[in-house]
Formats: sequence, C-alpha cells, structure tokens
Amino acid sequence: MTNGQLNQLAEEVREEGYNQEGSMKDLVFDPVTGEFQQIERGSHAGTGEIVTEMTNKGFASDSENLIFVDEEDVEWFLKGGADSWCGFGCEWPGEHVIHLGIKPHDDDVTRGRPVSCRFFRSMESIEKAQLSSVGINDRYSGYRYYVLCEGKDVKVFPVDVLDRRYVCSLDEPQDFQMIPSRQNIFARAKGILEVGVLQDKRVMIVGLGSFGSQIAIELAKAGVGHFSLMDFDRVELHNLSRHTATVHDLGRLKTDVIRDAILGKNPYSDVDLFPVDINKDLSFLYDEVGKADLVICATDNNTSRFNLSRALVEKGRVGIFGRAITRAEGGDVFRYRPGGPCYCCLVGKGGLQEEEISDVASARRDGRIAAYVSEEDAEAMVQVGLSSDIEPICNMMVKLSLMELSRGRESGISCLEDELVYDYYMWANRRERHYANWKPMPNAGGYPTIMRWYGARIEKEEGCPICGDDITLDQDASFDTTGMENMEVDFS
Repeated sequence: MTNGQLNQLAEEVREEGYNQEGSMKDLVFDPVTGEFQQIERGSHAGTGEIVTEMTNKGFASDSENLIFVDEEDVEWFLKGGADSWCGFGCEWPGEHVIHLGIKPHDDDVTRGRPVSCRFFRSMESIEKAQLSSVGINDRYSGYRYYVLCEGKDVKVFPVDVLDRRYVCSLDEPQDFQMIPSRQNIFARAKGILEVGVLQDKRVMIVGLGSFGSQIAIELAKAGVGHFSLMDFDRVELHNLSRHTATVHDLGRLKTDVIRDAILGKNPYSDVDLFPVDINKDLSFLYDEVGKADLVICATDNNTSRFNLSRALVEKGRVGIFGRAITRAEGGDVFRYRPGGPCYCCLVGKGGLQEEEISDVASARRDGRIAAYVSEEDAEAMVQVGLSSDIEPICNMMVKLSLMELSRGRESGISCLEDELVYDYYMWANRRERHYANWKPMPNAGGYPTIMRWYGARIEKEEGCPICGDDITLDQDASFDTTGMENMEVDFS
C-alpha cells in the first residue's frame, strides 16, 4: 500500500470511531480480508501491514507526538569518541509526549513506557546502521528514534521496522524541543539571580511540612544546587490540603517526596536525605548545620527551634525561622545572622503568639496537647489555615533565603538588602483575634493593617541562654511567650 492509501485508511478509521490515542497497540491491515487486527506494539505483524506509525499523526489520532531531547545527554555523547550510542526514551501513555536521552530518569522508570532510540554523530553512521540492521534497542516496544548530533545541529528521525530492518527517512526529521543542560536550565533567571552562585550553595531544611515543602521547591526552581532535607514524618491524609504532596504520595517519607519534587524542577541538584528527629542526635545536627550555607527552620515546635538556634550560633551560620499562628490568621519570620540576636532572644521575654496546631501527633509529642486530653478534644484543637494563608509567609522566607545566598553579589535581587533589614517580620491575613484591632486597608492611616509585612528590630538579649557569653541552654527550661518588650516595630 502507498502512503496515500494508508493515510486514507487512517481517515476512514477515525470517522468510524476507532481511537489509537494513548494506546500501546498497533493496528495491522490485512489486504486479503480487508480487516484490521490489533497487536502489541513492536510484536511481529505476520502477513499484515502495520499502519499505525505510517500515518503522519499516529493512526486514528489527531495529535502529534511532543518530543524532547536531553541537551545534557547530547553534550555528554559529543564529548565521547563513539560514532553511535544506545539511548533510552520514555513515552507518557495517552499524552503523546516522548523524552529521549542517554539514560532514564527516576520519573521515566516509574511513570513512563520505555522507548528505543540511538544517538549518532553523522548521516553516514545512520546509513551504515540501516544497512546492517543494527542500531536500535529492540527489547523496548513502541516508538523508535534516531538522534543525529552534528555539533549543535541536532535532528530527530522516527524509525520504522520493515522486514525486521530499521528504516527511516533522513529527509523528514521530526520537530522536537531541547531539555536545557545545567548551565542553561535557569538562563531566564539571569540578571535577577546569580544562578552560578546558587548552584554551589547548600541549603539545609528542617521540617518538610506545608512550609518546608513549598520553600524547598521554590529554592530548587531558583537554582540552588545542594540540599539537606530533614524530617522523620510520612505524608498523611490531613497534610494534603496544604502540602505539595499528592494522594499518590500517601505513606511515603516526606524527605523522599520532596527530593523527587526538587529533582523534577532541577535535575542537577544534589539532595541528601535525613529522615531523622534532629532533637535526638544533637552532634549530628551540629555537623550538618556546619556544612550548610543557609538553614531553614520550618518545624512546628520550640524544642527543635531552640536546638537549631544554638547550632546556628555555635557554627556561625545564617538561619531563617517561620511559622503560622492560630488557623494561619497570621504568621511571622525570624532571621538569625551570626553575631545578631538569636531565636531565644526573640522569645526569651516574649513576642510570639499562640501558634497553629496542624497535627495532633506532633502536638502531643512536644506537649502542646497534653497526654490527658481526649482524642475528640485533641482533634478540636487542630487549627489549620488555608494554603493561600501560609503562602505569603513561605514567600518571605524564600525571599530572605535568596537574598542571604546572593548577599554581596550584584544581581536584580541585591536591592532587597536595603529593604529586608529587620530581624523579625509579621504578617496578618485576617482582622480577627490577635489582629482584631488592626485597621481596614482603606483608612488605616498610620496604624497597622492586614495583608502587609511589618518589620521589627530585635535587641540581643543580655544573658541569653543560647548566644550569651558562657551560658548554656537548659533543655528543660520553659520560656514565657507573653508581651513584646524586646520589639521596636516599624509601621512606616
């Protein structure tokens, strides 16, 4: 049959309601009986003719394949000496999306269907492979592709199997897009961020709940190259309303879920996982803090915050603390810089309001919900705000993080060094409870209002049990959290 006849057959099948979209099957046309037979894609067609891949858009489908080639793999291949190299492709069933590269990624293995491909340096190499019927990995069913890499000139050719030989038309390359290499993936951020600097930075994130999960992904998108993730919890159903995890992640360790999310945004990041309780091994905690350029504290209890605060003081590292208060009606962010006031200076004589309880198990562990409180009453104490209520707080933590990581380098974000000069930042989402007396936006005048950040300078506490001279922290000490005596708040 000619290509014209096959295209006509495809149109007739479409009109009759056949749908090849998303299938891993091929249709075989038997000219003797005039009927179609469905077979597993890649299996032998017998005496019939496979017509699925001979039509321009895939048999009985109106969608063309979207093909992506990994630029990093192309560069790796060109640096080698081989004329050709067996690659690995992945098809996303039902989506007409195919990724081609040298080796599979984690997502390819778990979610996609393998596709055969081979990389070549020249047309002559492809022609030689076709003559010898060698050059494609035949153990994978589905589409087959040749990727021609002549320097920066890359072409992709679909390959058919005829009489057990691999045949492609070198006059009909397929449209494709390039997945950027490490140096190009964040090219659009140049001029705003010093991407090359962030690539070498290591960020330690303690607590991968609704705060830590969002912050980790944003920093990955900004180009941070090294992560240390710490959280011993698993994803539970109640997490999903605010967490970046999905229902498909239920039961998984949060460290593993966020590692996958980071690599999905920046596949060139190095991610170390520590599914541990930091409060049970302080020497380990101190070692990891010492390796980090920046530490994010996104935990939900003061024990871990105090332990992190002391580690930051001892190791001379910058730390950023953030949290939401009751039902995320507001929240606050504290930044520690070596030599300045520490987290204990902030809360030693007050300044923090009742914080949000979003997890009964965690609140019971640290004593925010007493052991004698019934399960029914404990559930009633859970105070979860909307995801949109915590996003402004997460965003401030991300901004502070990027500024600290880029500090001293000229970039579009360096102007924030003149803006974000405070130690402590407050945000209110709603005029209720703690913020009931704040003024509405239209006529606030010189008074504080909601939906705006306010900065406060915190004085270094004399005799602070963490950053004071020759004083150590009593792990059993309790801290009064009433009042705001240490704060000079800027409402300008």
